[in-house]
Amino acid sequence: MNLTDIASHWVALHEALGLGAPIADEAQYERLLALVDELFDSTAADPTHPLGGLVALLGERIREYEARVHPWPDAATPAEVLAALMAGHGLTQSELPEVGAQSVVSAVLAGKRRLNLRQVQALSARFAVPMEVFAQSA
Repeated sequence: MNLTDIASHWVALHEALGLGAPIADEAQYERLLALVDELFDSTAADPTHPLGGLVALLGERIREYEARVHPWPDAATPAEVLAALMAGHGLTQSELPEVGAQSVVSAVLAGKRRLNLRQVQALSARFAVPMEVFAQSA
């Protein structure tokens, strides 16, 4: 593959997704979130999948947009962050296998249980957010 081939593929990808520039608006943001969910569902089992780089690039664009337009409140608890992510993605407590059974999710949301490192890593990957958003406040 030569530079001309690569450039033509990049232009097509940019025209379809707008990846050559920061996310411009909420509609593009929502489209890219949906695409990340779809890509994650199809590639999560294989960390060496060729589309992993696309997921990383999309995640970076999404993080950049969220930091600019939807910043996390400094005082948000991990439970509040998780609740906001669930609401934003239209998820119920039983739709978070990254945390565990519905009862475990309920306990986390109620502040009765803390997220462990494995759960934080899985949630960070699923929602394309930094692990730090789930950090426990002192």
